[in-house]
Amino acid sequence: MDFNLNDDQRQFADLAQQFARDEFAPFAAQWDIDHHFPKEVIQRAGELGFCSLYSPESEGGMGLSRLDSSIIFEQLSMGCTATTAMLTIHNMATWMVTSFGTKALRSQWSEPLTTGQMLASYCLTEAGAGSDAAALKTKAVKEGGEYVISGTKMFISGAGATELLVVMCRTGEEGAKGISAIAVPADAVGVTYGKAEDKMGWNAQPTREITFTQVRVPLENLLGEEGQGFTFAMKGLDGGRINIATCSIGTAQSALDRATQYMTERKQFGKPIAAFQALQFKLADMATELVAARQLVRLAAFKLDEQDPEATAYCAMAKRFATDVGFQVCDAALQLHGGYGYIREYPLERHVRDVRVHQILEGTNEIMRLIIARRLLNDEAGQIR
Repeated sequence: MDFNLNDDQRQFADLAQQFARDEFAPFAAQWDIDHHFPKEVIQRAGELGFCSLYSPESEGGMGLSRLDSSIIFEQLSMGCTATTAMLTIHNMATWMVTSFGTKALRSQWSEPLTTGQMLASYCLTEAGAGSDAAALKTKAVKEGGEYVISGTKMFISGAGATELLVVMCRTGEEGAKGISAIAVPADAVGVTYGKAEDKMGWNAQPTREITFTQVRVPLENLLGEEGQGFTFAMKGLDGGRINIATCSIGTAQSALDRATQYMTERKQFGKPIAAFQALQFKLADMATELVAARQLVRLAAFKLDEQDPEATAYCAMAKRFATDVGFQVCDAALQLHGGYGYIREYPLERHVRDVRVHQILEGTNEIMRLIIARRLLNDEAGQIR
């Protein structure tokens, strides 16, 4: 069992680190203040393959593993959490289109999505179907050679600024088996967008409600077959949980690095605060928990790549642990900065605001605990090893 990165993974990490340092980090604070969505920068990321990391090579994607992708996202999130999170969402939606779309759909959308020239949003959440995603109400009804879609989605990242929407909607019976996934052009007649939500964090990407009013799309826009949508959504969420956990790790690493440097520079009582044992212990705990979280995320990514039957449980554990640790490390780094951590001249307050939502999205951490506990209480499945 080798925990070291191989040569390719180190090269991926170096490339992502350089891109984050040059294209994200110098501008992230201003994007946050201005609520600016840096679409042009995401498109430049697409030129390096960062918009299609695990989409199949046959469709123009990089065809990387989830582990390789996690390594890249970690480095990118050290530059800007919110922008990297949007990249992960686009990657998930692009993977769905390029993997499960019809030939006609892929011929139209694969190239612009994998290159980042066009971006995609993932539309699952509804007002009455957050944690209980299988209860969604948005409907798609066949009329001739089209689907007619009606319903409302909430908290959609990138909404109003992306070109394609991957929409989970009901085509059949109640419950998970009646859900399908349909690709909808973002400018289709009948698609309307609510106001950009005024959020605590993730200000470098818009979040809006989307209403579908008798929106018509060709039957060929269906991903896979009818009734497979919830299966695709859950597969996507396993990877999405790794992605968002990774964004927490990268942001926390950035916060830890800055706190470590600050402790050597800041003096109190005639000496650097790094000389105080209590603060040394705090730093040691932050680093230890962060390394543990990183290894759990990478283990979960490996399990997903191997199609391990326990992958879902590992992804839930990784998401729960890493997003909690990520927030705690960022909060502790802010505390180590004292009053300076609370002002915008330093990035700590932005780190805290940006990672807080990670404990909520891609399934709340309470739902992660439920997934893990149900798996443990399944006598027939045996122990998780």
